[in-house]
Amino acid sequence: MKIYYNPKLKELARQLRNNATKAEIRLWQNLKRDQLGYDFHRQKPIGNYIADFFCHDLKLVIEIDGYSHSFEEVVANDLRKKSDFEKLGLTVIRFDDREVMNELNSVLKAIENYIADFQEKHSA
Repeated sequence: MKIYYNPKLKELARQLRNNATKAEIRLWQNLKRDQLGYDFHRQKPIGNYIADFFCHDLKLVIEIDGYSHSFEEVVANDLRKKSDFEKLGLTVIRFDDREVMNELNSVLKAIENYIADFQEKHSA
């Protein structure tokens, strides 16, 4: 499955990688280098959006929501973004900054549970 992206987002994605939030850095330390058995990318352009984390093999987008995601306008954009990702056959999992910073083991367990479910569904 080929996933297209808006090439104009490439530079913004690079800037976001270079200016990651503490929560994004913390989660990335546990996702990079196939630590969960899969190759994840951070700040990955997909369509007209940038996903915080993406694994092509799992068809999984992970979004980390900071303070701004409580604003009505941002929530509406998040819902549109999720819907557009799902139209591409992707699954979106969202975590709050506080979850990543204070409950990292629970966040990692949720991701591991998704991976186990995905593997079970696709092992036939």
